[in-house]
Amino acid sequence: MRHNKKFNHLGRTASHRSAMLANMASSLIKHKRIFTTTAKAKALRKYIEPLITKSKDDTTHSRRMVFSYLQDKYAVTELFTEVSQKIADRPGGYTRIIKTGNRLGDNAAMCFIELVDYNENMLKDTKKKATKTRRSRKKSTAEAAPVEAAVVEETVATEVPSAEAESAEEKAAE
Repeated sequence: MRHNKKFNHLGRTASHRSAMLANMASSLIKHKRIFTTTAKAKALRKYIEPLITKSKDDTTHSRRMVFSYLQDKYAVTELFTEVSQKIADRPGGYTRIIKTGNRLGDNAAMCFIELVDYNENMLKDTKKKATKTRRSRKKSTAEAAPVEAAVVEETVATEVPSAEAESAEEKAAE
């Protein structure tokens, strides 16, 4: 029986797999996006997301823990200085996998794995996205704006003379 054996070994020994994931993780931190197979990207996501979570707490202990996984001091420095500041308010889900089709030679499923906060195109799309509205017979904003401006002018015009009239009445009473 194979109970609780869900780990993808990727056809490699444990030492080869850990070295490959460490190299892929440091490349992802340095370049913010890498092109790989879908199986490797899913394994990399499980490997790197806890490291990014550890980078939120910039202590010597967390730096040493991350370095024990990555074995690349430049990647650790970039992770703790640059990446951790961008993802400080994000509670999780630091990576995105975008499938790109199959590889020509062996028909392997390929994809991009990238850090979410570094893809400027995706960030712009989320900000520009407008809500869909139903078509209705309501007044458009161009027609409603002059009416609102006229109402504001009326209220201001009625309030200002009344305040001046009250002050004039007080002076006359004295």
